[in-house]
Parts: sequence; structure tokens; C-alpha cells
Amino acid sequence: MSEVYEMKVIARIHNDFPTKFGIPHQSNRLETLKATIVFEPEYRVTEAFRGLEEYSYIWLIWQFSEAVRDTWSPTVRPPRLGGNTRMGVFATRSPFRPNNLGLSSVKLEKIEFDQELGPILHISGADLMNGTPIYDIKPYLPYADSHPDAKGGFTDHIRDYRLQVEFPEELIKEIPTGQREALLEVLANDPRPRYQNRPDKVYGLAYGHKDIHFQVRDDILTICDVTEFSSQKSFDKQNNV
Repeated sequence: MSEVYEMKVIARIHNDFPTKFGIPHQSNRLETLKATIVFEPEYRVTEAFRGLEEYSYIWLIWQFSEAVRDTWSPTVRPPRLGGNTRMGVFATRSPFRPNNLGLSSVKLEKIEFDQELGPILHISGADLMNGTPIYDIKPYLPYADSHPDAKGGFTDHIRDYRLQVEFPEELIKEIPTGQREALLEVLANDPRPRYQNRPDKVYGLAYGHKDIHFQVRDDILTICDVTEFSSQKSFDKQNNV
């Protein structure tokens, strides 16, 4: 029988991704993505953060809260391999794991001390959805955590590219100025699943309070429309209602 240990949620992340679609597959790929980490009342203790400002990057240990299941599979199908090739779950960073835990290194921009919410961490480069529960935070140590010559498994052979984004001026005006740079980077990073390449399909990306509708043809992403984000509409879309 497996032993069971309790883990407490110490904080949650706050950013512009209300759904999973479009979130970068790895942390620190998109440095323009900003977020804050707000701690649960029990952990809003200033002394617990003493010395953290001396680090430029931190590790986040968190839960794939949208992928929690009662069972697990020893193999998964990584989207970056087209969604058809199976790999061992422990050879991937798939969210469908025995304990649904994620690990991300993010840049620590600054620490704000709020009178009501206590210490708030301002970070960039996170690959988490808004509201994701965080279990622990540890400092990133360059001398121990960086391995420039390490092998990257199947990811070493995957093409890394950027899409050209065509965002009509009348539509980009619908996006708050402070969100435009990060949104353009998210779109250029190609938010589609790697196994989807249908030029006729219109995709929807929820970002902030907007739904961004786009098509991709010949590595050019064209924005079709921008509407107000509706959580119910997003739920219906994801569940084919």
C-alpha cells in the first residue's frame, strides 16, 4: 500500500492565463510573461522571506490542478512529438503524473510587502495557469542547478521556431497596452498543440479578459477577432458543448 503524505498549499499564482490553452510548455521561454505569487494567510510571515531578494531565480513546486486523476499511466504522448508517440511518463514533463507535480524555474523580479497580503513575489517566465496552487519555493543555485552540456532527450531533436504574427491595428487596440508585448510573444511561440496544423481552423486563446481568435497558415498567425472572455464559453469550447 502506498504511503500518503499531506502537502499544504502555501501560495497561488496570479497571471493572465485563465485557461490552459496557450501556456508555454516550459518556464523561462517567454520572459515578458509577468505574474505575482500571493501566499496563504498562514505563510504571510516576513521572516520566512529573509534573504530571498539576493537570488535572481527561484524554483516553484506546484500542482497540475487541472490534471488531477485517481489513476496514472506509465506512458504518455508528448504534444511536441505529434501526440502519437508514447514515452515513459518519467521521461517527460507531462502533467499526467502519479502526483501531478510541476517544477518551474522563474525569474524573481522583486518582492513587494503589502500591508494586507504580506510578501508578494513578482516573477516572470512562469508556465502556470492563473490560480495554480504552489506547494514550495526554493532558490535557484547557478553553481548546482545549471548544466549547459546536459542532454535533452527527445527535445534535442525538435524544431524550435517562432510564428510571424499579424495583428490588425483595430483589433490590437482591444488589448490593454500593458498586456500587448507578452501576448504577442505568446502568439509567436505558437500556442497550438504540436499535432494540430489545420489552416482552416479558428483557435481561441483566453488571455486576461479577452478571447483572441486566430488562424495559422504557412507559419503566419493571423488574428481574426478579439472578444470578451467568458469562462462558461471557454468551458463549452473545451468540452465540445
